Amino acid sequence: MKGATTNVCYNVLDRIVHEKKLGDKIAFYWEGNEPEETAQITYGELLVQVCQFSNVLRKQGIRKGDRVAIYMPMIPKLVVAMLACARLGALHSIVFAGFSAESLCERILDSSCSLLITTDAFYRGEKLVNLKVLADEALEKCREKGFSVRCCIVVKHLRRSELGTGDCSSQSPPVKRPCPNVQISWNEGIDLWWHELMQGAGDECEPEWCDAEDPLFILYTSGSTGKPKGVVHTVGGYMLYVATTFKYVFDFHAEDVFWCTADIGWITGHSYVTYGPLANGATSVLFEGIPTYPDVSRLWSIVDKYKVTKFYTAPTAIRLLMKFGDEPVTKHSRASLQVLGTVGEPINPEAWLWYHRVVGAQRCPIVDTFWQTETGGHMLTPLPGAIPMKPGSATFPFFGVAPAILNESGEELEGEAEGYLVFKQPWPGIMRTVYGNHERFETTYFKKFPGYYVTGDGCRRDQDGYYWITGRIDDMLNVSGHLLSTAEVESALVEHQAVAEAAVVSHPHPVKGECLYCFVTLCEGYTFSPTLTEELKKQSEEPFWTGTAGPCYTAVREKIGPIATPDYIQNAPGLPKTRSGKIMRRVLRKIAQNDHDLGDTSTVADPSVISQLFSHRCLTTQ
Repeated sequence: MKGATTNVCYNVLDRIVHEKKLGDKIAFYWEGNEPEETAQITYGELLVQVCQFSNVLRKQGIRKGDRVAIYMPMIPKLVVAMLACARLGALHSIVFAGFSAESLCERILDSSCSLLITTDAFYRGEKLVNLKVLADEALEKCREKGFSVRCCIVVKHLRRSELGTGDCSSQSPPVKRPCPNVQISWNEGIDLWWHELMQGAGDECEPEWCDAEDPLFILYTSGSTGKPKGVVHTVGGYMLYVATTFKYVFDFHAEDVFWCTADIGWITGHSYVTYGPLANGATSVLFEGIPTYPDVSRLWSIVDKYKVTKFYTAPTAIRLLMKFGDEPVTKHSRASLQVLGTVGEPINPEAWLWYHRVVGAQRCPIVDTFWQTETGGHMLTPLPGAIPMKPGSATFPFFGVAPAILNESGEELEGEAEGYLVFKQPWPGIMRTVYGNHERFETTYFKKFPGYYVTGDGCRRDQDGYYWITGRIDDMLNVSGHLLSTAEVESALVEHQAVAEAAVVSHPHPVKGECLYCFVTLCEGYTFSPTLTEELKKQSEEPFWTGTAGPCYTAVREKIGPIATPDYIQNAPGLPKTRSGKIMRRVLRKIAQNDHDLGDTSTVADPSVISQLFSHRCLTTQ
């Protein structure tokens, strides 16, 4: 409550070390890009490093209320940096290390960050990312626009030496992969080495006591629609909510090893890599790599290596790994797994069933969590072992959450219904504002349906009261007066054994108003053809092929009904996604209409996909 004082860093470190006596407990196992790159850090060691870096920041003039930008890969120093900010009452603004220099510049400018913390370079799979170059470009762009940060603190993650191997920085995990002689530009008067600053820093630092409603951090939305919003979360409510949701949604016990695969650059990483697990004294895995490197069984080898008990990942990753079959999963034991989770988007039932059957060996409950950057933590979710699961359903609200479904007129619908998902009352983890633009906060989340928090998502409630997220409201189609969910159509397409992934957007239609334009990515070994498109659209009397898993009969028309029959089905070798894995349907709508005015595409992970899709466009209904 407002008027109470606390400090998040104290609660996730000092309290755990001194009151809970868990200083020797491992806080994080660090797993680098290469399987042999490993390290671990205890709660006691983490507290010492955070205090040291807090003193470093204080010496650089950082005070309560200042904003600090952090642009780093998934290494332990990222956690140290964010907790040091929290210790001082400074707001951290973490920018995903896959974002461009322009995106970093935009975020630094929007919140007037005093200081930037970054890394020299890192590997993401086979790719070397020279992060310092991008940081320099961002700071130069800031200067061109009349703004300069106080300084830039640089972590030496890769060593440049005649051997090209190893790591020479203090208190850093070893990077063993041979690397080229990475050239790091150095700006005297601005750039400072992390390890040099830490050498003379004291290991005790009194935390800054904050009001419960003081801001804790700013996190910008991905920018997949419009200008990114600086979501502001506050100290007391956010800390309480992530600690509580972590404990109950994952059925946390002291002996658990928890692994959330999300990058800390996203809200999932903030809440369920850092703050939620640490507040509970949990041991977690911190993973720098990607699921497919050095091979497609990497995730499951890590599960076995650290005896992970609770595993939390995105449907995008599940669908990606499904393409490679069961063998890369089943060759590893996975016997330690107890609870599986999904996050980031609705999971189609086929991916859910594969996750449950293959990864969880049909013994692990799946918590399909719905929440947002803006909510801070889980809103709709099963509780493992307590709520019967339905593949693809987020089931019921978490404690204290009051959902409702509204129609276009803002009327609340009872019983079985489909419409707009809203929440009727606040919860501790709700965002408090958009940084520097409270009017945008009110307009975006509260003006469409006064008295409700508007999620922007469509939802249906079935006869048993279970909630099913149907996709973003702007991803719902009105076909001949019928409201259709793109997620529902996508799920039907992906049921076809030839389809690995699908994305559906609206396309203007002279009679229906809108029709369905579908992008499909095929599994390895299958060829896109007119026969396949017909098979996807409607039920054929005979299967068009017989594969190793038997004949395929699934079709959209059969699954949903004639109204959902796609007008267009386009071959999509890849889909435009943000670096967090979300499909950018805004871009797909432009491609479907052959509109090359795409707006901001800086968050697209692989821009070459866009030109490929334009070249594959459907010119007539298929």
